Amino acid sequence: MRRNSGFSLVELMIVIVIIGVLAAVAVPIYNNNVTKAKMSESDASLGSIRTQLRVYYGENGEYPTVSPAGYVIGATWNDIRTGEITGKYFTDSSFTYLSTDGSSYTITCAAGDILRSDRTLNQAGTLAGGLE
Repeated sequence: MRRNSGFSLVELMIVIVIIGVLAAVAVPIYNNNVTKAKMSESDASLGSIRTQLRVYYGENGEYPTVSPAGYVIGATWNDIRTGEITGKYFTDSSFTYLSTDGSSYTITCAAGDILRSDRTLNQAGTLAGGLE
């Protein structure tokens, strides 16, 4: 009698189905974690800019007025240097600041190809956008 060695077709198909099920579960979880990482990087940078704005407000009694929206890096109202808010997903030029009256502001992180929409932070601390 001849002895067969190796796997049968049924065994191979079972292994392929198991790998497919694992991949179907793992890929959405991974994508969700990547999205959370992008949002966290954006929020951390927006928070750093907000801190600089609070310092400016404490010293001057109003927020710097900028119209139209200007880039954060190179602005005279902050101490943020080139590369300090650059991360894996966003660069210095992703962040703009707008305040026309000195009493309110909006900081924007441009979505680019990274988020679905621009992420914004206002003087009240309200974060908006990013996933819409």
